Amino acid sequence: MKRIDLNTYNKSMGLLIDLSDPTIYEEKKISGSVNIPYQKLLLNYKELLDKNKKYYLTCSKGIHSQKAVSILEFYGYDVTQVIRNDLK
Repeated sequence: MKRIDLNTYNKSMGLLIDLSDPTIYEEKKISGSVNIPYQKLLLNYKELLDKNKKYYLTCSKGIHSQKAVSILEFYGYDVTQVIRNDLK
């Protein structure tokens, strides 16, 4: 599983998707990120993601992003977990 620190992420690398609940997303929003809650992404990944693009996944605690990266990698997507600075 690929992992990077939020300080390493640059939006030119690919889309940053925050898997947090919308309420938490609004409280701890990362500039340039989009909010797709964990369950919505996993239920609709074929419609929401393109296998030819890179995605960077984060969440408020790091648990959902780790699980989602593992699952989506298995399905052939180029995904990387982004570890948030406020989780350290």
